Amino acid sequence: MTKMPEAIVIESFTYRYPDGTPALSDITLSIEHGQKVALIGPNGAGKSTLLLVMAGFVKGSGRVLVDGLEINSRNLKKIRTCLGSCLENPDDQLFMPTLFDDVAFGPLNMGLPAEQVRARVADALQTVGLGQMSDKAPHHLSAGQKRAAAVATILAMSPKIITLDEPDGSLDPRNRDNLMRLLGSLPQTLVIATCNMNFAAALADRAVLLDKGRIIADGAAEEIMSDAKLMAAHGLEIAAKK
Repeated sequence: MTKMPEAIVIESFTYRYPDGTPALSDITLSIEHGQKVALIGPNGAGKSTLLLVMAGFVKGSGRVLVDGLEINSRNLKKIRTCLGSCLENPDDQLFMPTLFDDVAFGPLNMGLPAEQVRARVADALQTVGLGQMSDKAPHHLSAGQKRAAAVATILAMSPKIITLDEPDGSLDPRNRDNLMRLLGSLPQTLVIATCNMNFAAALADRAVLLDKGRIIADGAAEEIMSDAKLMAAHGLEIAAKK
């Protein structure tokens, strides 16, 4: 029986900013399909950069595979259909006249027929609770609705893996809870970068702690995020007990 490839494999990856400053140092990490992984760490730890590496937007030394495909120019288009990235600012993903157009953008670029695109858009918007807003202009949405809409643009492409960069940022408690319920209901592999330990603990079964571009700890989310000494050493609060 053929073994299913892991969702993400990173081997000895190092990346420096153009000015020579280290951003990621000797990162080795593997994530299985179906896992919900929180990348935690203080600001500047390298979380966002690591998500960009997974999506093939940042090149460095080392090897990166997504669903068994090594990131290179030959595989990049296929990888982008397998892994969808939600950016830190949802406005960067919502740029079309209507919400329908934004969510349809990805499937149309995949070359899908119009009928299939319409079905994917309807399903994605329904999943995130925006089923009645397809004709609405994205800039008229609330902060919480924009976050949900950004997720819909990814879901419409049916990826196996979704990465999210600080998805809870700027949300009030109610919209944060709504987003947690939405993300928790998704079957895809999730990799979530966040500084919010309670948000991470509610969603993740695994935590990877980064600081200064290095992996400090990797293991069960509850165990890592309840370690007061470890969290304090890296400028983080412990997660509240469930």
